[in-house]
Amino acid sequence: MSDESPWLSPAELAVWLKFSHLLVRVPQELDAQLRRDAGLNWYEYLALAGLSESPGRTARMSDLAVLTNGSLSRLSHVVKRLEDHGWVTRAPSPDDGRYTNASLTDAGWEKIQEAAPEHVATVRRFFVDPLTSDQLADLDHCCEAMQKALDGP
Repeated sequence: MSDESPWLSPAELAVWLKFSHLLVRVPQELDAQLRRDAGLNWYEYLALAGLSESPGRTARMSDLAVLTNGSLSRLSHVVKRLEDHGWVTRAPSPDDGRYTNASLTDAGWEKIQEAAPEHVATVRRFFVDPLTSDQLADLDHCCEAMQKALDGP
């Protein structure tokens, strides 16, 4: 540890430990709910949801990887599984053949429509409902500040 990075104060450490617990626990809860109720993992859901909200239900794979916060390699493996279920198709981009587009099929649209209500209820139960509107606004500001730190100067 360098002199430039002092140890966390007791108050900082207490908040960090609570936040660290949530960083692990919330994704586990979301993943478990989606597996149980929709037969999807959380990352598969994020990919389907991202496509469902994209114009024409189609997105470049590279853009979808950013949206799902995953590598292009990881996304390719997931999209292959989604293709095997008939929920997604892939094709070269008509605008630039160097890119591949992923598109949500009608069956994929039905799948995300089926999965969304319980998923939103779970997000609401663990994320939205425990907070007041002021706390949610404060959390939004906190997330923006942390995202800026992650994105760099």
